[in-house]
Amino acid sequence: MPVEFPAGRGAGSNPESRFASTRITVDADAQFGPEDDERPDVRTQFFWDDTKSILASNDSPDLGFAFSVNPYRGCEHGCAYCYARPTHEFLGWSAGLDFESRILVKRYAAELLRSALMAPRWEPQVIAFSGVTDSYQPVERRLKITRGCLEVCADFRNPVGIVTKNHLVTRDADVLADLARHGAAAVYVSITTLDPDLAKKLEPRASPPSRRLAAIAELHAAGVPAGVSVAPVIPGLNEHEIPAILRAAAEAGAQFATYTVLRLPYGVKDIFDEWLRNHFPGHREKVLGRVRELRGGKLNESDFGKRMRGEGAFAEQIRQLFRVARERYGLPQRPASLSAADFRRPGVPEQMELI
Repeated sequence: MPVEFPAGRGAGSNPESRFASTRITVDADAQFGPEDDERPDVRTQFFWDDTKSILASNDSPDLGFAFSVNPYRGCEHGCAYCYARPTHEFLGWSAGLDFESRILVKRYAAELLRSALMAPRWEPQVIAFSGVTDSYQPVERRLKITRGCLEVCADFRNPVGIVTKNHLVTRDADVLADLARHGAAAVYVSITTLDPDLAKKLEPRASPPSRRLAAIAELHAAGVPAGVSVAPVIPGLNEHEIPAILRAAAEAGAQFATYTVLRLPYGVKDIFDEWLRNHFPGHREKVLGRVRELRGGKLNESDFGKRMRGEGAFAEQIRQLFRVARERYGLPQRPASLSAADFRRPGVPEQMELI
């Protein structure tokens, strides 16, 4: 039986966490109200996250960056397929509705980032924004934590790469353009579909496709290198849109393009299955069957080199479809290499930097 999804939500329920015995206690004074346009059926709550560090490191060979900044934990965009949903289970919450309605806010992110970049041990290199959850989710409009972090990077001229589904990134075009003048900024705008009805069901609180295309155009006009990420490709649901998405992105001014293929780790598989049953019951068997084709008979494959694109005949079919469309519309797979050549530590004399 289909469940009744709360208005504006990508998950329909709160499945039990893998770590159900884990519990957290949150000071009620740390909460600050819902968004102004919040719907009453599932209220979003925000909590201060007074983490002591802001740079997350990884050694994954298929990511292309070693450090990332995530100003928020959880994401109100509510994308039904989001691979990051299981991270909320480490907090004792659910990968379902909790992930998109209980958002932790790293209010000291900019100060922590400034300290990290000022430290002599920091070796200038690309910092990725939205390595886990979107740095431009709705509450960023009010809190401006991501903007504060970008302003720090601009002060240091430290290169940044951004992936987002939200037109709100254009608000920071001035800071990004400043970095771009030093070859130190690139933005991927993620577009899953051009169908606004599908997008509203699949990514209920992200910007609609037309606004994401507008973001590419506005960033391009501001001198910020901008491209498109077709992500995720959901076999049996949206892979046929790849050529149309790349064409629309190129017409908007995109300068590069990439893609990733759907994977469904841990609790995401149940949430996405529930979403399919509710919104596209006729596609369910086809979609999940093709995901298994891409993932060696499973719904998730986390091995490096396989998790982003899948493997097998159907994965090769998607790769070729993307390659042909990308070449047709003149889109390189990656932006020009970001540069840390102009990195500086504000207030530190140049001779001290050399020492």
